[in-house]
Amino acid sequence: MCKKIFIGATGQHCGKTTISLSLMYLALKKYPRVGFMKPIGPKCIEFNGLTVDKDAAMVASVFGVEQDVELMSPMTLTAGTTRRFLDGELDLAAPREAILSACKKLEQKYDFLIIEGAGHGGVGSVVGANNAMVARMLNAPALMVTGGGIGNVIDSVELNLALYERENAEVRIIMANKLIPKKRGSSLSYLAKAFKNTNILVTSAFEYSPTLADPTLQHVAEFVGQPLHGDSGDRSRICHTIQLGAASSQRVIDSLEDSTLLIVTSSRDELLVTASSLHHIPEFRKRLAGMVIAGHVPVSDITQRIIDDSNIPYIRIVETSSEVFYCLKEHVSKIGPDDKEKIELIQTMAEQFIDFEAIDAIL
Repeated sequence: MCKKIFIGATGQHCGKTTISLSLMYLALKKYPRVGFMKPIGPKCIEFNGLTVDKDAAMVASVFGVEQDVELMSPMTLTAGTTRRFLDGELDLAAPREAILSACKKLEQKYDFLIIEGAGHGGVGSVVGANNAMVARMLNAPALMVTGGGIGNVIDSVELNLALYERENAEVRIIMANKLIPKKRGSSLSYLAKAFKNTNILVTSAFEYSPTLADPTLQHVAEFVGQPLHGDSGDRSRICHTIQLGAASSQRVIDSLEDSTLLIVTSSRDELLVTASSLHHIPEFRKRLAGMVIAGHVPVSDITQRIIDDSNIPYIRIVETSSEVFYCLKEHVSKIGPDDKEKIELIQTMAEQFIDFEAIDAIL
């Protein structure tokens, strides 16, 4: 019989995909066949000729189960899907039938199946298949991922638990993630007190990690919708700091921190030339990950030649430097199949922080 676990969360960006990757890695140490499923896919890409959820494609690539990716992403929410359901053009029974059928086939192939939800408990309601409904429909005990903290976590859990209880879905595990290291013990102690009168296991995942939270150059390029130029070998480089190049060139360079993504206005020839010239110096290459060149004004020919000759990674956009700076500061990084550094770190940290045996025992 296939064991199942549904990975839900109190909201977006709690770390469901990180936890799913961790559990895939840990489960494979115990079970010979471990599968993955993203029943509702709100963010889709083309993968092997199919339109599937990004997380399903990523897990398929990382764990070598590309042949099952269609089953792993049975229902995708593409542009216009919501309106078509509300207008009655699409049958509300279709998503549930597709999810059930895919899950049954995956259960026959795997010993342990990880089912990742989308967003908070209510996501998917518009198609009659929110997270709580799906967990109940697939008869999968739920693990609810939360952020770090105490009061806000308790409030968010209670809000989501009400929906799971309404749908008769069973939440067996609360997993606090992105914990502040010095507050880890205290936070877990208070969360355990808050849910001591329930049958829910309160456990923990990772401490907050800039390496996992910060975007790679490739993610930035995808986020702004423009290609990454320069050294392609730096695509997976993580940008720990985003800096606006508004001061003098010397001051900007002197203030560079570790692995900085520098946003420069296209008319600032001196700064563009200086940053490009420093790309070959190891000390500055460590501090300068790449550039976003912003603005409608064309980069001068000679400056563009210097940028290209330096092979420094850069992204060219027409928006203003301040617009892209604030957008990127709000952007939350998602893990992709090419993020080898992040994936390897997740697997290492999973063994250190996640008690898989305790989770497995309660399923």
